[in-house]
Amino acid sequence: MDTRTSLYRLRIERVRDALKRHGLAAVLVPSSDPHLSEYLPERWQGRQWLSGFTGSMGTLVVTPDKAAVFADSRYWVQAAAELAGTGCELVKIPTGTSTAHVDWLAGHVSAGAAVAVDGSVLGVAAAQHLQATLERAGVTLRTDFDVLAEVWPERPGLPIEAVYEHAAPHATRTRAAKLAQLREAVARHGATHHFISTVDDIAWLFNLRGADVSFNPVFLAHALLDMHGATLFVGPGKLGAELQAVLAKDGVRLAPYEQAGAALAALPAAAVLLIDPKRVTFGLRAHVPAHVRVVEAINPSTLFKSRKTGPEAAHVRDAMAQDGAAMCAFYAWFEAAQGRERITELTIDDKLSAERAKRPGFKGLSFNTIAAFNANGAMPHYHATAQSHAVIEGDGLLLIDSGGQYLGGTTDITRVWPIGTVSAEQRRDYTLVLKGTLALSRTRYPRGTLSPMLDAIARAPLWAHGLDYGHGTGHGVGYFLNVHEGPQSISKLVPDAHMAMEPGMITSIEPGLYRPGRWGIRIENLVLNVPADAVAPGGATEFGEFLEFETLTLCPIDTRCIERSLLRQDEIDWLNGYHATVRERLTSLVSGDALAWLLRRTEPF
Repeated sequence: MDTRTSLYRLRIERVRDALKRHGLAAVLVPSSDPHLSEYLPERWQGRQWLSGFTGSMGTLVVTPDKAAVFADSRYWVQAAAELAGTGCELVKIPTGTSTAHVDWLAGHVSAGAAVAVDGSVLGVAAAQHLQATLERAGVTLRTDFDVLAEVWPERPGLPIEAVYEHAAPHATRTRAAKLAQLREAVARHGATHHFISTVDDIAWLFNLRGADVSFNPVFLAHALLDMHGATLFVGPGKLGAELQAVLAKDGVRLAPYEQAGAALAALPAAAVLLIDPKRVTFGLRAHVPAHVRVVEAINPSTLFKSRKTGPEAAHVRDAMAQDGAAMCAFYAWFEAAQGRERITELTIDDKLSAERAKRPGFKGLSFNTIAAFNANGAMPHYHATAQSHAVIEGDGLLLIDSGGQYLGGTTDITRVWPIGTVSAEQRRDYTLVLKGTLALSRTRYPRGTLSPMLDAIARAPLWAHGLDYGHGTGHGVGYFLNVHEGPQSISKLVPDAHMAMEPGMITSIEPGLYRPGRWGIRIENLVLNVPADAVAPGGATEFGEFLEFETLTLCPIDTRCIERSLLRQDEIDWLNGYHATVRERLTSLVSGDALAWLLRRTEPF
């Protein structure tokens, strides 16, 4: 019997044994699957299974004498606690897109040695960067080695949940129309075929939804499109006969999930294949024959689905109202129960989820609820567990970041609430974060502005006081799809042309401030890019077309934490106007205690 210390140490030692058997100097275990998804089916949660670190992003590297998890500032406190005693060290990286692990490998592996990674879960662009960096260091990269297949005997299989249709009225465009739009874009690239692996693009394109991963209503599939039809590679039994017949009418064929690579290998010599190197894995790309010309560009569907149509925006507004009504009911209970019931972070998750479940069109949560009191709020991606959670008592700040999936939209909202007495320093921190939320929410900008350029607007009120936060300011949000969606990102990322802000995009605005061991603050709304009619009709001026943000989220922002002296009158006016809108939109959807709470929390400040 192997008795090498802790569970995770044992698993890491299994990896080292595999390295020795295969003559490898290191293995890289990314947090990804064959679709490069954010939320992974259990089968591909190998980094978590090996290291014990449960954060949604991070990279594990194992050598014969070291094991390291690379994680950004959202996870530093969490990772340090979870990795204690596992034999894995935490390497702090500045952002989730950092490639510090690549440089680390180049510096720790001797020339002439070999590093392995499972190419079936590594993006083409990431693999190219990794390979080039290692080659410069004289290190060989192997992409045909799946270490999890060797060391994880009880590894889960593929998910088997059924696929269903996202139907009208919430599906506002037909499958045929989307396929035709995509074929036109493929033809403009001079391509005859297009291969898609990203599950949210596939769900959007085919008006289908599933439950193969937590929180995002997607299913595992690849798609190969030509000018006359499309093949959907999906697991057996996931689509019923009736749905298969509906798809067939739109020229959609079904094939086994595992045959996607073979289909690429069988492309005819005259084919021109469009793929997105950031959204297709190296392993699948390797199946494409040398005689097939490949065009690399962003998936056109990624751009199309980021721009919500007018009817989709209308459904999103309705979903936001239902979500806001659920929160009114929850917060009314919460405030009445304080001091009378024992409330924990887990209680909050249960109660808030139950209120959302009562609302029309609700399908599930859009991510794990973050209910974080005081010091726990300083961990941006904190998640309470039965083994570790706080009781809501005493004085401090309670941060609640939550969201729902509705047939007509996806929600994501963060609010901070005072518990007991709030200190002057907490009020200052809260108000500076709020000023960042207000500043960006009120911004007007030319259409096509690269979204990272807007990031500093939300940070400026904090920067003025020598403060900052480690995560991005805003992420795109899907339409009853992924709660995190591209291509836009309001962050410190180096911008590219695809990050341009266009009408119809939905993005979060969520500046924050985190004091480790003390408290965390984040105030988040979702906003929609709309023409800046206040500038000119349709936003059109002699200097171009201007956009502004319509705030979609409907829930009061607590004013009890505000330090009045730090707000200007125009900021107060915006806040009061927002609360008037919240009251107007939600009054007819709530009653009793929830209505009384809504009226109380939307009083002019």
